[in-house]
Amino acid sequence: MTAAKSLTPAELETALTYIAKRPHAVRNRVMLLVTVMAGLRVGEVADLTLADVRNRDGSIKSEIYLASHRVKHGYARTVYVSTRLQAELVVYVGARTWHEPTQPLFYTHRGPRRGFSANTLSQHFFWRYRRAGISASSHSGRKTFLTSLASQGISVFVLASLAGHRSISTTQKYVSVNDDMKRRAVELV
Repeated sequence: MTAAKSLTPAELETALTYIAKRPHAVRNRVMLLVTVMAGLRVGEVADLTLADVRNRDGSIKSEIYLASHRVKHGYARTVYVSTRLQAELVVYVGARTWHEPTQPLFYTHRGPRRGFSANTLSQHFFWRYRRAGISASSHSGRKTFLTSLASQGISVFVLASLAGHRSISTTQKYVSVNDDMKRRAVELV
């Protein structure tokens, strides 16, 4: 299997523009943005429930706690939700009918209690990217998240913590170095 690629800002915009013209646009936009803006793995996105993102008073949480049984390798972590992603979630949650806090956050056309499996969601992302004319995978959003933060000078130790990695060498595999990053780096001298 080849490594996932990081999306350029233009590719991300192309994907979002494509999604906006298709059925389930708001849901699909937010699913993609959760990978790009919070760095969640596709299995973690598929496993999210309404209670994971919404407080009892109806507001959107600024942190999502993922227990060890819900994440790869069994290492619990807290996912931080930016104000931009919170705003996207407000729109999405407000546009849906919710029956109970434990129902899947991203449910399928089969009904509000039927969420995506990790495999189905991987395929969903693959086809959205392909139909938008982008060569990417379900892991590209997560790689974009980490590369974007790295390009802004965020420490690899912080990146590893955000990604839920125990080793910075794992995190380093996610960060793509591009010409723009190198240009900015030499300007620091």
